Amino acid sequence: MLIALLISLAMATGSGPMHAALEATEAPETFRAAFTVELVSNSAQQTYSFDPRLPAGARWVTVARLGQDAELDQVAASWAAEVAPDGRLFPDDLRASLGPSVDVNTDGDAWRVSFRHHPNYNDSEFDVWAAERLKATAWLDPVGERFQRIEYTLPKPVRGPSGGKLTRYEQSYLLKTEPRWGFSYVSGFTIDLEAKAAFKRINRRFEARVTDIQFFFASPAAEAEYDSRRAAAVQMASGFSSPGR
Repeated sequence: MLIALLISLAMATGSGPMHAALEATEAPETFRAAFTVELVSNSAQQTYSFDPRLPAGARWVTVARLGQDAELDQVAASWAAEVAPDGRLFPDDLRASLGPSVDVNTDGDAWRVSFRHHPNYNDSEFDVWAAERLKATAWLDPVGERFQRIEYTLPKPVRGPSGGKLTRYEQSYLLKTEPRWGFSYVSGFTIDLEAKAAFKRINRRFEARVTDIQFFFASPAAEAEYDSRRAAAVQMASGFSSPGR
């Protein structure tokens, strides 16, 4: 029993490796990304590139298309219409989603963090509905102090928000760390679901793979401001840890 308690415990999200990992997801709004993304569904594959430094009409470009899928077209069009499509790569609302404390299993190289998703201002009606029904798990590297993966799964079949029955739902986000500033970003995500409605079975799988990514600040002044604030924070932290004279 004691061993079980040692490897499975409640942990505050505002301290230790958990806080450091969350802080790495909270890139400033002036931090931008140019990238290529491959969108894949059951019947189509599409590739797009985005660069916020280009003129408005040339920022989101179709690179390749294979197959036909109206739903995938809608996903791409919705993403392209956003003011800052690269904003999807920064999971800056993860702290709010986890809440003040989580259950952590420390048995293994990566900690398994179990939590109930807390809806926030970025969430849609489906997100709010899903938060009450999906099991949420995050995988954290306690040494590197970075999240590796976020997963949402459906424990048991439920009635869908628009009718029918949702029998399987799996959603996962893969996170990587950009090397220069150390921020975490979403390098890929997958949605895989099965539903039953009107005597038919519906299977949908959607995957996004982010490649050829380049990070930068919106301006030299924004980068200098961030470097200055980071240096001040490091100096303050080292001052607190130094012995008194």
